[in-house]
Amino acid sequence: MPQALAGLRFPHERILLPRTKLAYVHLRNLLTDAKRERAARVYGYVAIWLPEELVLLYLQEGELVNATTLSPAGATVVPIADALDKVPPEPEYGEICFHEADDEQLACMHYAHVVGEEPWPDELNPLDPHALFPYLLATTFDGTLEVTLDGNINYLIVRDGMVERAFLSSVHFGELDEKIEAIFRPDGRASRMGVRRFPVPPPVPSQAPPALIHAYRELVNGLVRELIGQGKDSAPVIAELARQSLASTHAPLHSFTAMDRLVHDPVAGVDELTDAVAAWITEVLWAAADTDGGPEAILHKLTHERRHMFQSAGLFERLPWQM
Repeated sequence: MPQALAGLRFPHERILLPRTKLAYVHLRNLLTDAKRERAARVYGYVAIWLPEELVLLYLQEGELVNATTLSPAGATVVPIADALDKVPPEPEYGEICFHEADDEQLACMHYAHVVGEEPWPDELNPLDPHALFPYLLATTFDGTLEVTLDGNINYLIVRDGMVERAFLSSVHFGELDEKIEAIFRPDGRASRMGVRRFPVPPPVPSQAPPALIHAYRELVNGLVRELIGQGKDSAPVIAELARQSLASTHAPLHSFTAMDRLVHDPVAGVDELTDAVAAWITEVLWAAADTDGGPEAILHKLTHERRHMFQSAGLFERLPWQM
């Protein structure tokens, strides 16, 4: 792994699993325990240092809700399933930790990987606290400062130009003003320091769980097969044309196909994903379902086994038929 990524450390409140070799930890068991064990149902993150990238898994009350990766090429949001697939079943290299963290800190971490930083004025040196903080106050800046020092990442929450609170990995003792002063204390380390600023981060968005995405894939593919079995040989074409026409307004459909073909999971919330699948199913059934019992009979057959999952996601209420 590049040295810059290997040395990154994020703030935390409590260490649930100290940084250790990935070969010693079963990741999926760790995440399962985080959902089941009361002590692990916390807000926090799992950081996984792989040979070429850093994977961050975001947890809320023990549930895995989002994932990002960081590499020399930059940071990006990735589907949860893709993030988990990056970790080989029997890893020989890599390290992992599981830390509890404030939900606001998770929002700062995630947002820094989602949006570009706001530029500083050319005449401002953000590494100079005597220039930085007066500038923030004069502009009544609202947002977050990400201060990286020797690989330790710190987040300063700024409102109306004043630092209200901070999540720090560089300094652990003292009052807030003393901690900030310690981070910016000039001692010749400016070359190992970076300061970036971001707007006020929204809460970490929850991605649709991989199990729900898989269930929707099986549902739409099963629908096509059912229509073929009822003599509608054009069902794959109808489904694909419907998907293409809806994809411009329902982005998750870019990650689906009309039949079983490998594609990446979408990065989408439950509501966004369910809206897309419901619109697609509706379009296909209006065009192709002309058998006895109509669309209701087909949907009842295809959704019965996972009806509780689909009902919880709100699929049935988005369909024009009474289920």
